[in-house]
Amino acid sequence: MSDHKAVLGSAAWVQQTHGWMTAAERRSLVGPLARTHLSNAVGRLRMAVRLHPGRNVYIPESRLAVPETALTRAARKVAEDTLTPTLLHHSYRTYRFGRALGELDGLQVDAELLFAAAILHDTGLVNLPNGADFTLSSMRLAREVADQVGLSTAATEVMQTAITMHYTPGVTTAAGAEAYLLAAGAAVDVAGVRSWDLPPQTLNNAVRDYPRVGFKKAFADAFRAEAVRVPQGRAKFVNRYGALITAIKLAPFDE
Repeated sequence: MSDHKAVLGSAAWVQQTHGWMTAAERRSLVGPLARTHLSNAVGRLRMAVRLHPGRNVYIPESRLAVPETALTRAARKVAEDTLTPTLLHHSYRTYRFGRALGELDGLQVDAELLFAAAILHDTGLVNLPNGADFTLSSMRLAREVADQVGLSTAATEVMQTAITMHYTPGVTTAAGAEAYLLAAGAAVDVAGVRSWDLPPQTLNNAVRDYPRVGFKKAFADAFRAEAVRVPQGRAKFVNRYGALITAIKLAPFDE
């Protein structure tokens, strides 16, 4: 991977740094994290008073279907063999929410790469790398799947960077539609961010099809452990300054 892609959260950055941020990198995340806090507070208030935009939106379920390709089948198989049911269901919901937000935002996205990245993005929480950000293992497994099906180098990099970027505060479309929507979909499921933009039917159907099975507790525990393992990493930062554990508890889902 080229040096010009070694920006905070990218696949190249995770490979080079193992997810350990410098003081300057940590400072660069304060603004995006503060904006997310504000957006979440306003959006959740709009949901509480039933004035959120999602109440007037309809997204056909057919637009959120998983594409059937060699890559998605291989990625699904690896995820099913690796993840706990709780994390596997989270990964499916992440794809669906990200795809739905892409529909609302009018983004052109490679649904195949988005799904493969979504279904594999948390595999590193099961196969933890020594002293490194968990996404290092996730992206390596994604590379193995890509090699298995003969995915191009460019497409593999898109998938890997979506995986490594997904929990960096402030991911934008500049990182690519796949990275942006994976981050957005995960944020809906973990902390309820932008849940107010989605139709209640989309939220409810995702939980119906992929039950949360104790997700809040399991995910909070996983990120506490990640923060301890990588004390200068993103998990520690969002736990400390983003009140992530509280945000998880307050997400608009039962568990």
